[in-house]
Formats: sequence, structure tokens, C-alpha cells
Amino acid sequence: MISQTGKERIQETLRRAVRNRELPGINLMILKDGEELFYCEEGYSNLEQRKKIRRDTIVRLYSMTKPVTAAAVMLLVERGLLDLAQSVAELIPGFADQKVCQSDGTFVPVSRPSTIRDLMNMTAGLVYLGDETAAERETTKVYEEIAENMYGEHPVTTTEMANRIGRCPLKYQPGEIWQYSSGADVLGAVVEAVTGKTFGAFLREELFQPLEMPDTDFYVPEEKQDRLMTAYMWDKDGTLVPYKGCNLAIMNDMVVPNAFESGGAGLVSTIDDYAHFAQMLMDGGVYRGKRLMGRRTVEFLTTGSLAPEQRRGMDSWTALEGYTYGNLMRVLTDPGRAMAMGSPGEYGWDGWEGCYFANCPADRLTILMMTQKTDSGVAPVVRRVRNIIFSMI
Repeated sequence: MISQTGKERIQETLRRAVRNRELPGINLMILKDGEELFYCEEGYSNLEQRKKIRRDTIVRLYSMTKPVTAAAVMLLVERGLLDLAQSVAELIPGFADQKVCQSDGTFVPVSRPSTIRDLMNMTAGLVYLGDETAAERETTKVYEEIAENMYGEHPVTTTEMANRIGRCPLKYQPGEIWQYSSGADVLGAVVEAVTGKTFGAFLREELFQPLEMPDTDFYVPEEKQDRLMTAYMWDKDGTLVPYKGCNLAIMNDMVVPNAFESGGAGLVSTIDDYAHFAQMLMDGGVYRGKRLMGRRTVEFLTTGSLAPEQRRGMDSWTALEGYTYGNLMRVLTDPGRAMAMGSPGEYGWDGWEGCYFANCPADRLTILMMTQKTDSGVAPVVRRVRNIIFSMI
């Protein structure tokens, strides 16, 4: 249990973060043994209107979309419809005959094809946006094209995006090293290729509806727009101002369905909706008495790991000290090396605008935090709150 003193410390920690302009507003939920142990909220979903953040506030998940995508892939695996060892090119033709860009600027063929498992582990040699290498520059062009056309007559679809990513040069040989990348977006197209449905339709039918997640989708309809939290960024003076961009080709206003349903960053949700997903994983694939995924499937999904040589790619990520990675999530293997207290086997992920998720099976504990501040990831306030929680468990 968390004492009243502990709850007050958590609330004051969030209040201080809002007061110090670390973020505009934030809500927090802690679940223990499937029951809500603590919920609190501080600050605003819209600073200009002084609108308070609430538990039904809708947020852009950004990369906290990735665990949902990984679960969708594993549903296909457990049904025998998808093989993690199969070549991505079998489903996404653009991945055929890939080339790797070497340090001298020349290109060489891949030593082996990229596999579905490579996409799940971020070891496919793919990258995200940047300008340091040909791989990053060409990938950036793909996302820029999606952003330029998302409101037009011919928007780029999820499958079209994946084929274009497949034709970009790779930074590393498949399987060589962990590199945070667009692989989860490609997995959305993999789901489409296997099921014949749009990625969004599959998620709604197989996860969101049975998990009672009515506010989770790739856009926010007009009747819910007033609940969508404004995204903020720091200006040069450290003042929080509204963010107007479309990072990773994600619509900022979320006002219409995007033809590109990003498996890496595209979902919106609420803290209660995501709690249902997190609890299903914690309960081994069961939600309110109904089994959605096999127990062994969830175990496989949530205990992934990298080979030691692959994990070298994570060394520059301070927030991932003590963790390995697998199936689009971090997994805590060495709590003594981590930057905040935790327990072995903890898994989860976070988002670019500050949403955060962690399941700790050893403690039967779920931690969820939702906010909308760019360039956040695992923000300092997350570590401060974690330390309070784990010191009392």
C-alpha cells in the first residue's frame, strides 16, 4: 500500500512539476493487484483556457502506441497467421533487395533479409528522422511526404508508407544492433497484409472494443475534440507554448482519420482506456474474465530481450540503463543500474509528448502518467514519482 504521506508526496511532486513549467498538466494512476490504488491530477489540459486536466482527457500517445502494436502482432502469431522469423519482404514487397549504407557512402546488399522479429526488436537496420546518413535522410523524406499530403486528396496509406520505408537504405545490417526506428510503423502494414483489414479496424475489433477502450483510436471525432489536450513545447525562454507541428507525420489536431495509421506513434487514448490494456497484460491476457490473448503469448511479449552485442545501440540512452528491449518495449533486467527504483521484469514504454506506462509483474503494479509536452519521453518527474512509489511498496 501507499501511505497517505506517500500520496501527498506524489501529489506535491506533480504540483511542483506544473508550477515549475516542466509540463502543463499531468494525471497519474497506480494499479495494484488489478485495483486502483491511487489516482491524481494536476495542472491543465489547456493553459490558455485554464481548462483542468481530467481522467477523461484525451492525449496523443506517440510511442506508447508501440506496445499496442506489439500486442496486435502477437495476436496474429498465436493464431498461426504470422511467423516472427519470416521475411518482411514476403508481406511488404518494398523490403526486397535492401541495401545498407556504409560509412564511406557506398551501398552493399543486406547479409540476410529483415524479419518480423527484427521489426519487433528494433534490429532491422531501419532509422527514424535525421540527416546524418543516407538512411536517415531518405526516411525523413518519407515522413515529410506523408505530412504534406495527410489532408489532401491522395494521402499516403499505412501500407504505402511501409513500402517506401523498405526502399530506403538501411543504417545497419539486419540483426546487427538495436536502433530506435520506424519498425513499428511497418508492423502496422504487416497486420494489414495478413488480415486484409486496415490496421485501425483490426485494433478496434480485436483490442479496443473487447477491452472497453472507447476513446482510443487514430483520430478524435468532433464530439470529443473538447477533451483533446493541447500539446505544448518550450520556447527559447522556457515558456510553455502550444505545439503546432506534426512530428512523425502524426496529425496534431487529430480532427480527421489519417490514412497513415502509425503503429509507432499514431494513437490517442485516455488514462482509463490505457489502464484496461495494461491490466489485460498484467493478468496474462484476460480482461474481466474474458481471455483475449494466451498466457504464454503475453509472457513472450513482455519478456523479450536483446543479445549483448545488439544492446550496444542502447548505450547512449541514459533512461534505458539497466534495461534490455524486446517486442517494442523496455524490460528491466538490472534494477541496480537503472536511473530510478524498480523491480526485475518490469516492462513498458513512453511517448514523445510525455505519456508513460510501466507494468511491474513482481509487484502486481501498474504506473500510468499522461501529459502533452514535446521532447519528454521518460521525464524527470516520472523518475521522481517512481522513487516515491517503489520506496513504499
